[in-house]
Amino acid sequence: MIIIDLISAIYKLNPTVVTIRGDIAYDADGNEVAYDLAAVTAQAEADAQVAIDTKASALAKLAALGLTQDEVKALVG
Repeated sequence: MIIIDLISAIYKLNPTVVTIRGDIAYDADGNEVAYDLAAVTAQAEADAQVAIDTKASALAKLAALGLTQDEVKALVG
């Protein structure tokens, strides 16, 4: 898991968080905000899976339109 995925998940699950330094989250007043690391990890994994599924769906739709794998690669890299 990439650190940025965890950071994004912390912000998503804890809307009062405005900054993160290391593994400590802070609100707008500079107070520490406690977060559930297991929930954050689960959210980050779910978000990553959504991205994988979305890309696979898009690739399948392009292939269904008749594009070759080389054409699809040229479009999406």
